Amino acid sequence: MSTPYPHSPYPAYPYQQPGAPYPPVPGSVCEVCGALPAAPVTVRGHQGMVVMMRLLLRREALCRTCALAVFRQMQRDTLVRGWWGPLSLLITPATLLLNLGALVRIRKLPAPVTAAWRPPLDPGRPLLRRPSALIPLAVLAALVIAVPVLIAAGGSDEPSRVRFQPRKNTEPLSVGACAHNDREWPHQDLRNVPCDSPDAQYLVTEQHNGYCADGDYYAYLQYSANGATPLCLHPVRKQPASSPSGAVRD
Repeated sequence: MSTPYPHSPYPAYPYQQPGAPYPPVPGSVCEVCGALPAAPVTVRGHQGMVVMMRLLLRREALCRTCALAVFRQMQRDTLVRGWWGPLSLLITPATLLLNLGALVRIRKLPAPVTAAWRPPLDPGRPLLRRPSALIPLAVLAALVIAVPVLIAAGGSDEPSRVRFQPRKNTEPLSVGACAHNDREWPHQDLRNVPCDSPDAQYLVTEQHNGYCADGDYYAYLQYSANGATPLCLHPVRKQPASSPSGAVRD
């Protein structure tokens, strides 16, 4: 095994022959600190400014230490400043994801093996340990959870202040029969019962001219045989003083 050239900053290669030219070192020196090895690194950033935006790009030959510092700084700045604009809400997540590919390549770089002509950049703490980066991430996570919930709530056909519960009693109500509500008002879970039963609370009747009689209640449409015919509930015994909201009373 040969020895390196005098004063050479590069390590000896086992295949180097005496007197042969020194083999080229892959990559180039770090453009920030001058350490080796270095490789081309591309990190993107984004800044939203309500009606304007800035697309940032840093493409340099960097050692692993400086490249990691550039990545963390660009990610932090994008997390904090990237959301302030309509289009920025879409561009910022894409930018953050693209930079993760750059992080994979940065972590594959070996540690610098030569002395630098100036101090390398300080990578600082990981993003998940920086409060300035955690706050935007927490807000983003809350939005990701809240938006589907709001969409689902807004698309519901359920009446206001009525919590939908799957119906347990699947048999339709029969006109002329009596019904019992298995739930506490204002919710309805109605079923047919014999009129001479102590469980009988309502007599099921039809509407006349599109209305129920005075003092009667409207049953939900799902209790009719076809799911579309309105039915009325005429109390056959005294009900609690509070009116059932969810069953409209004339």
